[in-house]
Amino acid sequence: MSKIKPSKGAPYARIMGVGGYRPTRVVPNEVILETIDSSDEWIRSRSGIATRHWASDEETVAAMSVEASGKAIADAGITPEQIGAVVVSTVSHFKQTPAIATEIADKIGAGKPAAFDISAGCAGFGYGLTLAKGMITDGSAEYVLVIGVERLSDLTDLEDRATAFLFGDGAGAVIVGPAKEPQIGPTIWGSEGDKSETIKQTVAWNDFHIGDVSKLPLDSAGKIKFPAITQEGQAVFRWAVFEMAKVAQQALDAAGITADELDVFIPHQANERIIDSMVKTLKLPEHVTVARDVRTTGNTSAASIPLAMERLLATGEAKSGDTALVIGFGAGLVYAATVVTLP
Repeated sequence: MSKIKPSKGAPYARIMGVGGYRPTRVVPNEVILETIDSSDEWIRSRSGIATRHWASDEETVAAMSVEASGKAIADAGITPEQIGAVVVSTVSHFKQTPAIATEIADKIGAGKPAAFDISAGCAGFGYGLTLAKGMITDGSAEYVLVIGVERLSDLTDLEDRATAFLFGDGAGAVIVGPAKEPQIGPTIWGSEGDKSETIKQTVAWNDFHIGDVSKLPLDSAGKIKFPAITQEGQAVFRWAVFEMAKVAQQALDAAGITADELDVFIPHQANERIIDSMVKTLKLPEHVTVARDVRTTGNTSAASIPLAMERLLATGEAKSGDTALVIGFGAGLVYAATVVTLP
């Protein structure tokens, strides 16, 4: 017989509060068109994006995260000292170590929580939410701060016609805490590593550091390009449209929720055409509110779901207690979907 005492956590977990931060600078498509041969009409028709936010030098990954976290903490009605863990999903924190989560934890006054970063691309929020749920029910933390944050403008090749218009910056955060009834459903998550080349960083950091011009891409002026995110657009689009609707349906089934019982759909804000296709495939009724934050925020990767959630609640398009299906998918290729009760 084991001598180890069993864990004593809460029976269930829930999202208690949400907060978001969008950089001050709003960038319209006209700015993007200064460096690529395209049109505002083409960008909107292909992605639905009209504007995005780009961070200033002062709006760092940490600074945006602190702002979003403060709102989430206030919304949840707890104090920073009560936070037992900080989980940050990001691909745009450029220091290999230490994790940006430790800096954020200190700046919000959280004391000495567990703090770590995860790299799961656009599915990162779903991954973080699932980890937080496990901590709550395991008893290793009473409250967990989950942050999705990106400065993708730092990883955007403005001369790449396929991606220059896609990405934006921002931070979204939620507080996950104990619940007496299920408010975060089972997570359907996974990866398809055989497709990892479809979304990737153009140049590895070590190759960029060496600076061998023969191995590095050059810009129109002949200068070495900083590493950026690139993707095979059509391959990613087909995968998202045909495979992610299946994953979303599996999440509904696992939670015991039908499309008719759903109130809100918050997919990763990658492309409005993908969102429209998923709505159609899932046969979502007209009463279901669908997040379309991509139009004014662009693709903010791990930040997109909490930012969209925060906006829907702030505008009244969704309300506390609504049942929402959330799904993130992206580089890896990785994905995560679950059904939650909105805070």
